[in-house]
Amino acid sequence: MKFCIAFLSSSLVMFLISGCKGDNETDFGALLSFKSMITSDPYGALSSWGNTTSFHFCDWNGVSCGKRHRRVTALVLQSQGLEGMLSPHVGNLSFLGFFSLFNNSFQGSIPRELGRLSRIRVIVLGRNKFNGLIPTNLSRCSNIEKLGLYHNQLVGSIPKEMSFLSKLKLLVVEDNKLTGGIPAVLGNLTSMEIFSAARNPLGGSIPDTLGHWKSLTTLYLEGCSLSGTIPHSLYNLSLLTNVSLAENQLIGVLPSALGTMLPHLESLQLHHNQLTGPLPPSISNCSKLRVIEMSDNNFSGKLKIDFSRLENLYSVTIGSNMYGFGEADDMKFIDALKNCSRLVILDLYNSSFQGVLPTSIGNLSRQLSFLQLGGNQFSGNLPSSIGNLVGLTVLILENNQFTGKIPSAIGKLQNLQVAALLDNQFSGPIPDAIGNLSLLNILFLSSNRLESHIPSNLGNCRQLTQLNLYNNKLSGKIPKQLLQIPSITIELDLSQNNLFGSVPTEVGDLRMLTSLDLSDNNLSGHIPSSLGGCTSLVFLSLKGNSFQGTLPPSLSSMRGVETLDLSHNNLSGQIPRFLERFSLQYLNLSFNDFEGEVPVLGVFANATAFSVLGNIRLCGGLTELGLPKCNETHDKHKRRFPLFVIIILTASALFAILCFVYIWFKKIKGQPSQSSTNQRFMKVSYNQLLKATNGFSETNLIGEGGVSSVYKGILDDTCVAVKVVHLQNKGAHTSFLAECEAWKSIRHRNLLKIITACSSIDFKGNDFKALVYEFMPNGSLHDWLHSNVTTTKLNLLQRINILIDVASALDYLHNHCLPTIVHCDLKPSNILLDDDMVAHVGDFGLARFLGTNSNHNSTSGIRGTIGYAPPEYGVGSEMTSSGDVYSFGILLLEVMTGKRPTDDIFNEDLNLHKFADMALPDHVTDVIDDGLLDILQEDAIATQHTLAYANKIEDCLASTIKIGVSCSVDSPPRRMDIENVVHELQRILEKLQHI
Repeated sequence: MKFCIAFLSSSLVMFLISGCKGDNETDFGALLSFKSMITSDPYGALSSWGNTTSFHFCDWNGVSCGKRHRRVTALVLQSQGLEGMLSPHVGNLSFLGFFSLFNNSFQGSIPRELGRLSRIRVIVLGRNKFNGLIPTNLSRCSNIEKLGLYHNQLVGSIPKEMSFLSKLKLLVVEDNKLTGGIPAVLGNLTSMEIFSAARNPLGGSIPDTLGHWKSLTTLYLEGCSLSGTIPHSLYNLSLLTNVSLAENQLIGVLPSALGTMLPHLESLQLHHNQLTGPLPPSISNCSKLRVIEMSDNNFSGKLKIDFSRLENLYSVTIGSNMYGFGEADDMKFIDALKNCSRLVILDLYNSSFQGVLPTSIGNLSRQLSFLQLGGNQFSGNLPSSIGNLVGLTVLILENNQFTGKIPSAIGKLQNLQVAALLDNQFSGPIPDAIGNLSLLNILFLSSNRLESHIPSNLGNCRQLTQLNLYNNKLSGKIPKQLLQIPSITIELDLSQNNLFGSVPTEVGDLRMLTSLDLSDNNLSGHIPSSLGGCTSLVFLSLKGNSFQGTLPPSLSSMRGVETLDLSHNNLSGQIPRFLERFSLQYLNLSFNDFEGEVPVLGVFANATAFSVLGNIRLCGGLTELGLPKCNETHDKHKRRFPLFVIIILTASALFAILCFVYIWFKKIKGQPSQSSTNQRFMKVSYNQLLKATNGFSETNLIGEGGVSSVYKGILDDTCVAVKVVHLQNKGAHTSFLAECEAWKSIRHRNLLKIITACSSIDFKGNDFKALVYEFMPNGSLHDWLHSNVTTTKLNLLQRINILIDVASALDYLHNHCLPTIVHCDLKPSNILLDDDMVAHVGDFGLARFLGTNSNHNSTSGIRGTIGYAPPEYGVGSEMTSSGDVYSFGILLLEVMTGKRPTDDIFNEDLNLHKFADMALPDHVTDVIDDGLLDILQEDAIATQHTLAYANKIEDCLASTIKIGVSCSVDSPPRRMDIENVVHELQRILEKLQHI
């Protein structure tokens, strides 16, 4: 509304001066109209405007006039904080040659009346909030040389009429919302020197006609959704100095003579495309090159660029390609980089380099600030020469295979702010020298083999905001000095170590800390009341320790906590009522010794948001918990009989339902579903999945694999599992394609149901790919066999039914799909269980289609998981359905014995197959899972079964183990056929149901 009033005011001004004669009055009126549409002038830039008694308008701030005609020739109001709309009467400033409103907050559309400015040479409207279309009338500004419309909210396409501006040298429209591609007719602008349309969703390809711009020095088309190849004509623009075609979908190979054709290059940015082939060695000819960014493509071949000739290099980011082949000279280029004395950034992330990192790494520039070597396969010791790189502020060595001690020379890196050495095999103690790094902000040493104590002098790192020592072998007590670093505000993770003793009271000093994880250690004593001082905590986990006593009332001050896990301790007393008032999204109090009534408000009103399992003295709460009412007598002898009756009745009802379901499904099991290739999947965006998973938060993380992470989410009021593919990891893209291809053509009740797939761009402009599945509330078979997530062990009926489900899924894939599909990665973590404990096979990332030449088949280098993959895969044999049968056999034996194939008891002379085979036929109970035997024994005692019952159960156990042994023999032809496996397991199930 205020803009409408401003426009009317502007028109009134022009009306009042319309009776005045002379061109000066025209300019005067146009300027007043301009001012009248300004709604905010915080710095008083226009305060002098309109004061005709003291100033001529040529003396107004931002206005310049010609000396001869006293007409406005320049209007420059940059960075003045002006808000409002741009008056169309500016088009009346007929002598205007230079017009800049750079960095203000103008809104609305760009007036088409600007096309009247026949003398204009420069228009700069960048960094405002203009919207609407680029006016085609601007094509009438025949003398314009520079047009800057960048950083606005313009939509529509780049007008083809721009091609009439024969004098145009600079056109910058980056950071808008323009679509419709790059018009080929722009090639007519032969005076063009600088063209930038970066970060617009333009689409289309790069026109070959841009090769007509022989004077071009700068071309920025980053993030424009461009596809196709880079036109060869661009390589003939020999004056090019700065080129960015990054973050598109460009394909093809770079010409071998690139460096000879573009000798003046100073910046070459082609990262995040799909380019292939080698990096041309001729780049060595670009002696002025300062920036080369080629990361996240499909480049391959050894690096043969002679970096010693590129002395001006500032940034080299060429990671996420494939340069390493395990040969001695793969890293030879490091020696040449020592001549690049101005080098500040070196990024070799995820480039397949392997072997020992050369000591010459320490000869790089003392100016080097950022060194990224993560995601490779470097092994051996980290050279102590790393300490020579005294300019480093960021050192990333994550996800390699470094061994030995972390060199104490790292303490020489006095400027270091980020040190990420996680996911390696470093051993020995954490060097005391790290305590010398007074500027350190982030220290990640997780998932190594570090041991001994945590150095107390880490307390000297007074600027530390994140410390993660998760999953090591650290022992000793938590040093109080560590808890007295006031800057630790983001994360402190000491979980999965061997720390002991009590938590120092100084933990309360971490008032601004967001995430604290001390889980899975040997900590003991009471939870300190000072912990209540951590009022900013959002995530707190103390699970898997030996804490005892009641929860201190002081914890009531931690009202911002969203995830609280205190499970698997020895905590006692009543559940504090103040937890009802928290904004908790997840609360785990399971496996403690809490007593009394379970609250029903707050988080306790949602049975899926909290767990109190394993606290046998609790009562009340939601009915879903199945706890006794709090007013019932707690006399043991009076409770036992009614509870026993309830269990028997429930078991009988469940048995009847299982019989009915079994008879019904027996008729349809193994029948292939109708192809749903044409089924319409729902479309989801990256933003939708981001919101659905609470920003892919760790609290929503439910599983991680080699190339993906799985998050729980809520999408359209439906609980889903979102599998996010780590595209930076080798084989991830192939895995995603293989899984998409598999899910297109398969449907079966025992296969995980896919809802949709997402291939998009994240908020940083990186490629993003994810698969969305139906959420399986009972987790994976691995969880039920090996983790403490569940409260009970699987009984025999459940185990046999799960095995039948998995075998039925394989029978469908092997015998009822065209073409035949081999899963190639069958293991308990890929078997998901729904509400009814029905098993669903998931994760088809390594799936192979037999009898096809599909490009989505897994590469020969990926051959399943150790322990489950058949022995023939290890010697290079093709993946076959027989290999899946072997994996199923191992899985079956794991289900029945409770032992992983990689269990410590197995060695060269003994494996899971032999372990089970030796127990047949008379000693089968010696190898059966203890948890299952306990259930069978309890059942036999409770129901007073006879010895005959026990013998029949033992026969069923032996028959099941025999199937697993028959499936997992070394010789593929001797393995049991999966169809026979289904029949045999169903026969065992029928026996069990009639015992």
